[in-house]
Amino acid sequence: MKYYLIVGEASGDLHASRLMHALKEKDPAAEFRYFGGDQMTAEGGTLVRHYRQLAYMGFIPVLLHLPAILQNMKFCKQDIRQWQPDVVILVDYPGFNLDIAKAVKAEAICPVYYYISPKIWAWKEYRIKRIKRDVDELFSILPFEVDFFEKKHGYPIHYVGNPTMNEVGEFLDAVRESDGRQALFPDAVEQKIHRPVIALLAGSRRQEIKDNLPMMVKIAQAFPDFQFVVAGAPGIESAYYDDFLKNTDIILLHQCTYALLHRARAALVTSGTATLETALFDVPQVVCYKTPLPALIGYLRQRVLKVKYVSLVNLIAGQEVVPELVADTFTEENILSELRKIVCSKDDNKQMRHGYARVRAALGSQNAARNAAAIMITLLKRK
Repeated sequence: MKYYLIVGEASGDLHASRLMHALKEKDPAAEFRYFGGDQMTAEGGTLVRHYRQLAYMGFIPVLLHLPAILQNMKFCKQDIRQWQPDVVILVDYPGFNLDIAKAVKAEAICPVYYYISPKIWAWKEYRIKRIKRDVDELFSILPFEVDFFEKKHGYPIHYVGNPTMNEVGEFLDAVRESDGRQALFPDAVEQKIHRPVIALLAGSRRQEIKDNLPMMVKIAQAFPDFQFVVAGAPGIESAYYDDFLKNTDIILLHQCTYALLHRARAALVTSGTATLETALFDVPQVVCYKTPLPALIGYLRQRVLKVKYVSLVNLIAGQEVVPELVADTFTEENILSELRKIVCSKDDNKQMRHGYARVRAALGSQNAARNAAAIMITLLKRK
C-alpha cells in the first residue's frame, strides 16, 4: 500500500519513522512519500519537503513566513492528489495538517488517519468539529485523551501506547546490555565532567531556546558544584547556542539527550515531550517556560486554557508531580528555589519519583508504533 505522511517538527520525524518501520514489518510492499525529516528518510521512500521548511512557531514568525506556508500547503495537496495514496497519515502539527485533511476528505482521495492527535484539550477545542468531519481514525499516545475525545465529544479513538515510553525503554535496555562497555558521552566531553550533572533542555525550536536558555544559563551560576549540560535540539546547529553559552563552562551536547538524562542528577526542562522523557529517566525536574507579556499570559492561562497543567507529566498523572514555572511564575527567584529543592531534598525527590511511577503505570507497556501500524493495516484492508 501507499502511505503519505506529514510531520512538522523533529519529534514528529522520530515518531513517524518508528511508525514507518512498523508498517514495513506488516506490509513489506509499503511505499512511502512524506513531508518529514532525516529519520524518516533513513526508513526509505521519498522525502518531498523537510520539516525545517515548515516549522515556524509563534504569531510573528508564522505571519512573516505565511507565503511559504501557504505555498507548501498548496504543493502538498497537489502532490497527494497526483500520487493517490491509500492513506494520508498526519502526525501532530495541526495548523498545517487539519487543512490538508480537509482537502483530502473533500476530494475523497483516501482515508485520513491522525497519529499523535492534536492537543485540542489544551486550547482550540473547537477543532473537534474539523477532526470529526475530516479525520477517519485518530490514534492517541496520551491515555487521558480517551475520556476527552470519547466521553466528552463522542468521537471514538485508538489509544495505542506511548512511543516515548518505548524509546526510553529501548535505550535503557541497551545500556543494561552493554554493562558499561559502551561510553554514553564522547571522550572529549567525558574528560570535562568532574561534577554531578544538571541537564538543560531548553526546547526544540529557535524561539523556545532564545526565550528559555538565557535564564537557565543565569541560574547555573548559582550552582558551582554542578556541571550544567545543554541538550542540543535536532536540526539546530551548534553555532546558534554560542552567544548563549559564551564565557561559561556549560557544555553543549548534540544527539545525546537520552545519555544526558541517564547521567543527570536534576534538570531544567522547557515544557513539551522533554518533560515526559525526563520523568521516564526518573530525573527530578523543574519545568520552565518563558512567555511574552508574562502577567497577561498568566492571567489568560487561568481563563483560556482548558487544563490545569502544561507539562505532560502532570497532565498524565492528573496532579502536580513536577513544579511548573510558566509565564508570570517564570522568575529567577522561583527557578532557584525549586532547583535547590530537587538537588538538596531527598523527600521532595522521593515524592516526585512516586509521581513518575504513576505516569509509567498510566502509559502502559504497549509498543505504540507497532500497535498503531497493526490497527491501520487492518482498517485499510477492510476498506
